[in-house]
Amino acid sequence: MSSPRPLPRPDWVSLLTRVAGPPLAALAEGRLRATMPVQARPGQEADRARATHIEALARSLAGLAPWLGLATAPPTEVDAQAHFRQLARRALCQALDPRSPDALDFRAGVQPLVDGAFLAHAMLRAPGPLFHALDSVTRERLLAGLRATRSITPYFNNWLLFSAMIEAALLRFTGEADRTRIDYALRQHEQWYKGDGAYGDGPEFHWDYYNSFVIQPMLLDVLEIACEADERWRSLLPAVRRRGARYAVVLERMIAPDGSFPPLGRSLAYRCGAFQHLAHLALRRELPSELAPAGVRAALGAVIRRTLEAPGTFDSSGWLRIGLAGDQPDLAEPYISTGSLYLCSTAFLPLGLPEEDAFWSLPDAPWTSLRIWNGEDLPADHALHG
Repeated sequence: MSSPRPLPRPDWVSLLTRVAGPPLAALAEGRLRATMPVQARPGQEADRARATHIEALARSLAGLAPWLGLATAPPTEVDAQAHFRQLARRALCQALDPRSPDALDFRAGVQPLVDGAFLAHAMLRAPGPLFHALDSVTRERLLAGLRATRSITPYFNNWLLFSAMIEAALLRFTGEADRTRIDYALRQHEQWYKGDGAYGDGPEFHWDYYNSFVIQPMLLDVLEIACEADERWRSLLPAVRRRGARYAVVLERMIAPDGSFPPLGRSLAYRCGAFQHLAHLALRRELPSELAPAGVRAALGAVIRRTLEAPGTFDSSGWLRIGLAGDQPDLAEPYISTGSLYLCSTAFLPLGLPEEDAFWSLPDAPWTSLRIWNGEDLPADHALHG
């Protein structure tokens, strides 16, 4: 069984900038609301139009940030990187200027809590080009917007981590935070751990990809920032890291030889964003020993191709359409709209690694399911106990 066509690093950059370009370019010019289509479930368009624009910004930056923050980009990427750094800052200025036609309201409904967290995560992933490079007025507006989300009560599930992520960013950038929100999220997720690397999304376990969309990436980054401020949280780190390593192994094994993966659970329209956690550990250079970096690169590349190169993925103006493999609007839950889809950018996190890193420099390697279905004799998989 042959593997899908490889996705070399220049193609990763090309696809990421193709995804993030339309929302950031429109917002940088103050015309995101005027030009971005609002695709949603029939009858939900007006409601989702209140939230979709902050989603498009925050989720695009959440995946783009590590590449923007890379200090030693390959020469062939330097111009594009500089362009997108500038585009991102201009977009943030427009989004945070109360006089802008695209000004964001961090108190409108509940969605600003979700995407305030993705925006905070982006700032933490690239503090230099995204946060510190903003002018002082825009920085203060951003911090004020993040603080404003404290008026939104999170649901009793993964949403606790949205509050915690915002507080972690405030802690990192200002030295102050509501540490109770951080502690509550960390302690509850410890209570919700179900075993074998998976957390419940609240008290119950869900067969979906929310351990990767939200829980494991945010839990690990929030916990590490919390530990810098208070050693009492440090006792949680070893278990969280072990569980994260096991879940990365599970995710990698779910990538089929053709780059597809089980269409389980909700939010499938986030496409390759279902593998944010695997990409996150690759970025952190913390892949478990069972996973070769070059094999993870090939596996993520196959998923990216399978989900973003399918016909109908983009409309004629370059905006994402709802779907997992093409234009599939019936896959949308009521909370899904055009802006939501940009969480797919988080599959591209390893672009924050320099090209000489093993993730990029080693020869292509097959991933686990491809090796097994090609007849290779591999050690049996095993659960994580404890």
